[in-house]
Amino acid sequence: MNIRRGNPQDMQAVLGLIKELAEFEKEPDAVLITVDDLIRDGFAPVPLFHVFVAEIEDDSNDSKQAKQIVGIALYYYRYSTWKGKTIHLEDLVVKENMRGTGLGYALYSEILKQGKKDQVRRVEWNVLDWNTPAIEFYEKSGAKVLRDWHVVQMDELGITNFVENKLK
Repeated sequence: MNIRRGNPQDMQAVLGLIKELAEFEKEPDAVLITVDDLIRDGFAPVPLFHVFVAEIEDDSNDSKQAKQIVGIALYYYRYSTWKGKTIHLEDLVVKENMRGTGLGYALYSEILKQGKKDQVRRVEWNVLDWNTPAIEFYEKSGAKVLRDWHVVQMDELGITNFVENKLK
């Protein structure tokens, strides 16, 4: 297993893992981004996100040089009015057949090392309340699960409706 920074050529595999996560989270039709979006947004002069990829030797390929991306940790920087610079871990995804191999822990560790290197005061992420194995993993690592907070979002339709109907 090798953990490294992602590059534009990895974005097809990254998108595949994002779609696998959407399936796991029971939202298979929710992914709207494309490989082109990921390349544009992640590799611009001021990137909107960064990604670590986990790769292994691809045994299904005859070439000894072939690698397969089997996990990602996609993150970006945020600013907290209380803490200053923080990292938001958007997605930590490991292919289903690779779960339990230590790969998720390796990616998680890489994010926390990046946070230490960048001197952020917090690394934060969301976890679904029914994902008990993930919650237990995070708590065991020393993370706090804030059960008294609610995630609030407004989707594209909600934004449009608000701007067009409420701001008149």
